[in-house]
Amino acid sequence: MSLLSLIAALLLEQLHPLASRKQLYAWLNNYLHFFQYHFNAGEHKHGKIAWLGAVLLPLFVSTALYWFLYRVNPVFAWAFSVLTLYLTMGFRQFSHYFTDIHKALRNDDLDKARSLLSIWRGSPCHELNAEEVARVAIEEALLASHHHVFGVMAWFVITMLLGLGPAGAVLYRLALFLNSRWGKQDDVEFGQFGVFARQAYHWMEWLPLRLTAITFAIVGDFEDTVYCWRTQAQSWPDPEAGIVLSSGAGALGVRLGLPISQDGFPLDRPELGMGEEADADFMQSAVGLVWRALVFWMILLLLGLATLVGG
Repeated sequence: MSLLSLIAALLLEQLHPLASRKQLYAWLNNYLHFFQYHFNAGEHKHGKIAWLGAVLLPLFVSTALYWFLYRVNPVFAWAFSVLTLYLTMGFRQFSHYFTDIHKALRNDDLDKARSLLSIWRGSPCHELNAEEVARVAIEEALLASHHHVFGVMAWFVITMLLGLGPAGAVLYRLALFLNSRWGKQDDVEFGQFGVFARQAYHWMEWLPLRLTAITFAIVGDFEDTVYCWRTQAQSWPDPEAGIVLSSGAGALGVRLGLPISQDGFPLDRPELGMGEEADADFMQSAVGLVWRALVFWMILLLLGLATLVGG
């Protein structure tokens, strides 16, 4: 059921992409604000209680609904899994930005590429040259592919194998959202409330990050991927993101990271990867890398399904 659910969700998104997730995110913001408002006293234990309350309730509802539908008819449970994946994962959450930036660079329209990248990142990119735009766009795409595709898939499969239905997809996306909402807040103003959100996200990312990096190594340049992962990931300001970026850069044979201009000042960033400078061609190679990685995961799931059926 896991493989069929993933295939159906990906096809559904390609044929009928969700127009906007603004309403979903607005509801989620209000939901999390309730826990923040009632539990945030600036202490670690309050953040832990709030995190568990905010996460366990949707997980219980998701699992209970899955099992109820499964008892009624397994097809209903499958449809619920597809719907859950449709709402929590997908290329279309980021690919339109990447595609439009790629087209703009191909057409030598640097101003348009800068504007699109600024909207995507939520920070000004009007001082970047063409090579820097391509480089940063590839970085954003690699991270987005992990957060919106591979991380969700990994936890979805785990909970499906445990008999908990699509709860893993919900769990991963909630952990990611809570980390961005609470975990990344300034401790001076937010106290210790967001510490547990950071810790929980770190625990949940340990396995998916490494699965993504290993997959990039298998479908890309294996030796360079492993070398960059081992020697460069920890140098990135966020070492977890560094695993995805360094392994992706090594797999592509491109140089990522490196200093860029931001708000009129040079932003010092370590070098990731090895090989040539980024350009529009490498942006296309990044798309190919992500698709090969996705196909590889699907093949593994198919082989796993065949093994279970054969056994």
